[in-house]
Amino acid sequence: MQRERISENVYWFQSEIYAQVTAGAITGPQWAVVIDTLATPEETLTMRSFIEETLGVPVRYVINTHHHADHTWGNCFFPGATVISHALCRELMELRGPASLESARRQNPAFRQVKLVYPHLTFEGGDLSLRIGKKNLILTHTPGHSRDGISVLVEEDRVLFAGDAFLPLPYVVDGDPDVLSETIRKIGKMGLENIIQGHGDIILRGEIDDAVQENLNYLNNVRKAVRAAVRRKNPLEVLSTIDIESCGKSRVYLGGLAEELHKRNVRFLFKQIAAEEGVVITPAD
Repeated sequence: MQRERISENVYWFQSEIYAQVTAGAITGPQWAVVIDTLATPEETLTMRSFIEETLGVPVRYVINTHHHADHTWGNCFFPGATVISHALCRELMELRGPASLESARRQNPAFRQVKLVYPHLTFEGGDLSLRIGKKNLILTHTPGHSRDGISVLVEEDRVLFAGDAFLPLPYVVDGDPDVLSETIRKIGKMGLENIIQGHGDIILRGEIDDAVQENLNYLNNVRKAVRAAVRRKNPLEVLSTIDIESCGKSRVYLGGLAEELHKRNVRFLFKQIAAEEGVVITPAD
């Protein structure tokens, strides 16, 4: 696990095991807030140890930016903490979590120590604010990657923990590309010092404009390419030629998963656009 101090009492953690998933911590004089958990029990427990033993404060709150397992399954390793999320996050965790965890336990014994802990405090409309020491945290609904996505702004530092609303490669299979594009535009206008992506490295102030434009270009280009493929006589063959580079992105790592995530985006958009245009695609096409 990598970690870095971003500003006074604000910390960033990144997994070295799975997809460069990230988490954060903001500490006050008496307690700390954790933003998301890491993908494996081992790394989440290492993060907790750093906060509680090295920084010397217990974790009172855990904020889940969305319901996906790599951001929430570590909730159980913060006993006594209040878990906060969007209301949809709790609903989706209750709906999808048990079957997903059971499957993961069969594949990896490490997940046998995971117990699903659902958010205790949720919100829907408007923002939710949380004060910790000298920092004001503003929780805002930022959907698109998923319906329940939220971001956490450290107001005094202009640091945004964006969850998966901002990624090195936008991922829309559980969301909506139009909604995600609008969310990315809003993030780009917030006057931020740093964007903490849900996966990948920290985006610095001078990099934000380019990162925003690259992500918007990717979403636009991949949809254009898939729409063109749907209209061809051999759509499935054309679909296989749509790569990350042709959609305006390059050098995306994500722990080696970027290519697979891109392919999933393409397949998802293919089904969506074919349905919109009333095109029936069969393997023989």
